[in-house]
Amino acid sequence: MVIGIDIGSTTTKVAAMNGGTDIIKMKTRAVDAITSATGAFGKLLVENHLNLSSIERINITGVGAPKIPGNLFGITTNRIDEMTAIGTGGRYLAKKDRIIISNIGTGTAILEVDNGRITHLGGTGVGGGTIIGLAREMLNTSDFDTIMSYAAMGNVRNVDLHIGDIAESNIGFLNKEYTASNFGKVVETATKEDLAAGILNLTFQVIGMVSVFAAKSKNNDTVVVTGNGSNNVIGQKILASISKMYNIHFEFPADAEYATAIGAAKS
Repeated sequence: MVIGIDIGSTTTKVAAMNGGTDIIKMKTRAVDAITSATGAFGKLLVENHLNLSSIERINITGVGAPKIPGNLFGITTNRIDEMTAIGTGGRYLAKKDRIIISNIGTGTAILEVDNGRITHLGGTGVGGGTIIGLAREMLNTSDFDTIMSYAAMGNVRNVDLHIGDIAESNIGFLNKEYTASNFGKVVETATKEDLAAGILNLTFQVIGMVSVFAAKSKNNDTVVVTGNGSNNVIGQKILASISKMYNIHFEFPADAEYATAIGAAKS
């Protein structure tokens, strides 16, 4: 059995690969790198009744990986480049050899996978950290579940300026319903729910458009979304609307939030 550990800035994820397609996974909140890695690993062993003797090796990746010296628990521990882990995991979950990957974490990394070649194309600083930071200042909360419950009840039309607000008809291929300016029309009566909806719309529209540009530049029509942001229901709907506009297909494979840990285990 091979263990992959993704030590991120906000969460640490562990994936155990036991040959074939068997995946055992675990997620904990990140503290410091050593505590996060050993804690998540130990929890995985205890809750799944695994023995240290069954572990062949441990592969670690993420921003916290360089902070862990030597081997963990006397088991051979390898350091895996994070972009390699993201690409390997995304390709494995998507079951496709040629894709664009948008890995949404605190920020968002964009990669191209072309068969065995993984290329880091760039990305954007907009991601989960953007949602938390803006909500802390605008909504006086940094609790993600609270932010999401607000956003689900909000009306983004009280926050964003739409094309229909400034034009009587569609502009080119852009429908009047599409956003002209994020937070370009914050009405005086906008509620915290409306603001939360605007924050989610801003974040995922930026991620979606960066992903579209990356896909178009590589003559690809498939973007596989991984990372913590991949299972955001509101975000998925926003990306789906962008998909229709630009004919780029966004995919959200099962276990996508564990893609980097899975990729580390398979590297």
